[in-house]
Amino acid sequence: MNALHRLKETDHPDDRALLFARAEEISADLARRGAELDAEGRPPSAEIERLKAEGLLAALHPREIGGGGLDWVDGLRLVRILARGESSIGQLLGYHYVNSQYVYWAADDPDKAWDLGVDTVARKLYWGASVNPRDPGLTLTKDGERYLLNGRKTFSTGAHVSDRINANAAFGDQVANLVLPTDRPGYVANDDWDNIGQRLSDSGSVEFRDFPVYESDFLLPLVARDAAPAVQATFNTPLIQLVFVNFYIGTAEGALAAALDYVRTTTRPWITSGVGSASEDPYILERIGEFQAALKASAALADIAAAAVQAALARGRAVTERERGEAAIEAYAAKVNATHVALDVTARIFELTGARSTASRYRFDRYWRNVRTHTLHDPVFYKAREVGDFSLNGRIPEPSLYS
Repeated sequence: MNALHRLKETDHPDDRALLFARAEEISADLARRGAELDAEGRPPSAEIERLKAEGLLAALHPREIGGGGLDWVDGLRLVRILARGESSIGQLLGYHYVNSQYVYWAADDPDKAWDLGVDTVARKLYWGASVNPRDPGLTLTKDGERYLLNGRKTFSTGAHVSDRINANAAFGDQVANLVLPTDRPGYVANDDWDNIGQRLSDSGSVEFRDFPVYESDFLLPLVARDAAPAVQATFNTPLIQLVFVNFYIGTAEGALAAALDYVRTTTRPWITSGVGSASEDPYILERIGEFQAALKASAALADIAAAAVQAALARGRAVTERERGEAAIEAYAAKVNATHVALDVTARIFELTGARSTASRYRFDRYWRNVRTHTLHDPVFYKAREVGDFSLNGRIPEPSLYS
């Protein structure tokens, strides 16, 4: 048991209800500070430390090593809850889940994956990644008994707050899949994230300058550039797309909650409405009903998609390309829906709150800015096309870091 570094329940709860209660509490605190946090736009070091302290980072790890033992359906619901309070923190939690869980189904050595999980839970590590395929690649060269990693990635979410980073690098005509600690010399996180939204996502560029790499850092043996990965190893894509889905929905839910509070306390009834308070205005009530219905439907679709991907992933190495593809389509359909719903709700909450709510101190526009910024991560019409191609022609998406 000592070898597994089991933690006390007070340090790392394995009770589902407690994890959800802590997520709700953190989300409420983030919502109270949301405008201030957005204005500052700094790396969320304190917020990640709180996720560590409350056990949320280990929620999906096995109970045998002190984790929460939750499945992906529940894990993605936690992402949604956090995003209601602050969209970037929901994003960061979801990215950590995918990056840290990836090793369990991608590593060809189960013992290595288990050891990485044990270390992650025991030390409460946050996982990021530098794998954007649209950036120039990182390069690995031999240097005696070790290797040196060099290169730059334009976007690396959690650049400053990550303790571990998944990275891919070219080694001659082969590819190295690496898990790297960020406290080694040669890792540089730049302060160049200045986008209009997701201002706390810490998504600036990173550089590796003669960064030392050792054999123990390899998640997989070196493979040819065109080698097809095992089907099980490609589930990071539908899962990261579901992270997007859930923090989009959570952001829109947070926007609507903020708007409802403003209507109850501040919005004045329109002069020809014939009602004594804005909360009785029939047009405001109609819009609230439409927004709530759309968000509930989007959340239900997200949960259905998460269950489909969870079921396919649970088949382990027996999962087929077809099963993976059909599960991915469920995720991508949810992505199309959540994108449209979240953009619509976050843009239109001002129809509920009125002109005074556009004052800069409220920063109610941050909800739309957050969704708008991230929904450009990969064009949603390509996801719609994949869903349409599957529906009409029965074709499943070809696995990649985007499909």
